[in-house]
Amino acid sequence: MADPHLANYTDEDFRDELLATLPHLRAFARGLCGRHDFADDLTQEAAIKAWTARERYQPGTNMRAWTFAILRNHYLSELRRSRRQTDLDEGVAERLLVMNADQEGPLHLSDMEDALQKLNPERREAVLLVGAGGFTYEEAAAIADCAVGTMKSRVARARTDLAKLLDSDPGEAASPKKKAKSGSRKTS
Repeated sequence: MADPHLANYTDEDFRDELLATLPHLRAFARGLCGRHDFADDLTQEAAIKAWTARERYQPGTNMRAWTFAILRNHYLSELRRSRRQTDLDEGVAERLLVMNADQEGPLHLSDMEDALQKLNPERREAVLLVGAGGFTYEEAAAIADCAVGTMKSRVARARTDLAKLLDSDPGEAASPKKKAKSGSRKTS
């Protein structure tokens, strides 16, 4: 039996759900591309595409997952299009988009953003979906159009890469107390 509430699903209901996802979409876009201006453009385009395709949305399903998939597909299309339009080396182009690391001692949010941008794009996407987006591995795999095991592997590798980039061991906390204890232990 169909849910009677969903039978009365209107364009206004869709709009309200879509508007509620916009901050999440923008955060995901920012994580993917690392630029505020491009993230805003990606978010706007994804919202327009979602609105245009609203008849294909199944009320009662996960609006965030649906819109994240739209944004991701648009982002990948933009990357492919820009590669065809430029002769720049991919590595050079990515380095141009990455801000220089803040050389101050404490870890800042900008340090995390910089580290994210240095990740392989598939790993960055995976850790953003699961870690920052709060999606399950299954949902993230569906958005990224890959196997669940592949998603788990990408997330694990991304976390390891981030730990290295942020100068800490992924298997242990980087607290001075723990390091002091381990340094004073004698081994036989």
